[in-house]
Amino acid sequence: MISFLYSNRQEKLKSVLGEQGIDGILITNLTNIRYICGFTGSSATCLILPEKQYFLSDGRYAEQSREQVSDFSMVIENLSHLELLSAKKKNLIPDGLKLGFEGDHLSVSQYNTMIDLFPKTDWVCTKGILEDLQAVKDKSELDAIRTAVEITDSCYKKIIPRIKEGITEKEIANDLVMYYRCEADGEAYPPIVAGGPNGALPHAVPSDREFKKGDFIVIDAAAKYAGYHADMTRTPVLGKATDKHREIYGIVREAQESAVSLSKAGVSCKEVDAISRNIISERGYGQYFNHGTGHGLGLEIHTQPRLSKLSDQVLQINNVVTVEPGIYLPGWGGVRIEDDIIIEENRCEVLNTTTRELVVL
Repeated sequence: MISFLYSNRQEKLKSVLGEQGIDGILITNLTNIRYICGFTGSSATCLILPEKQYFLSDGRYAEQSREQVSDFSMVIENLSHLELLSAKKKNLIPDGLKLGFEGDHLSVSQYNTMIDLFPKTDWVCTKGILEDLQAVKDKSELDAIRTAVEITDSCYKKIIPRIKEGITEKEIANDLVMYYRCEADGEAYPPIVAGGPNGALPHAVPSDREFKKGDFIVIDAAAKYAGYHADMTRTPVLGKATDKHREIYGIVREAQESAVSLSKAGVSCKEVDAISRNIISERGYGQYFNHGTGHGLGLEIHTQPRLSKLSDQVLQINNVVTVEPGIYLPGWGGVRIEDDIIIEENRCEVLNTTTRELVVL
């Protein structure tokens, strides 16, 4: 079953390459390698040709490669992968082929070496081919993301009682990391825990600041399961919620829920971003919403598609994206509400079960 999963992905890749008139591709990005063959190590290259495909790694991963990778000819030696491809005894790339390479993931030095070693290959810089394939999830990927989200919701419920006056941002962030590492692969990304004025920084780093009454506390943290990422943000308030707390929170919640309601196959990513952005702007806080509305999830935390005013993408069935508008007021604090959704034909499925009501601690 697992072998069929990867074989199916490889055939889809070859089909896309064929449509672009490309004979094969050199894959050097480890996330893309994991997607196409299942290898989870830290050193590998895949070469996919019309009639054959090769997996290259070194002796550290000999056993792991045999366990995880099938349908590839193995080349396991302690040389650079480009040198392995060009070695006289191997000569793995026939002359005259038109081959793609991942321009976003190859250094200038590696590119120059590749050109020098294979002067008779017509190299084509490809952009986003594998990332676009990964944007539409298969059942195994959806199952993994669902589990990651379930664990994220569960860990959030555990952490809420820990949040009290005098507890620091770092303490809560570290507890969340411990929960994720016990129940999943670990944290999907370094948790953001930001109280009071620190919450005005969308990607704040947890500090030794102690929580105080009146703080909004931005908690952006999630689990990773089987390599797949969840992503969730909630913003409770500590102590009494003032009218300003309720105003800002209510605007962000309306913007978030409106964007979720609009999200379905065929809707442009730009439209989803616009509905949340317009709501926040109409209430006078547009300048304080300074990031995109959401992004794709998968083997990486930020992937395709992007819910942004700059995006030209259209949502497809089985895209998994976040929806996460926010308002960030310098010197006061911020609010962000974020859910993970699966795009369906006429609606979307919200995976997170954690309440979006304003929680007062």
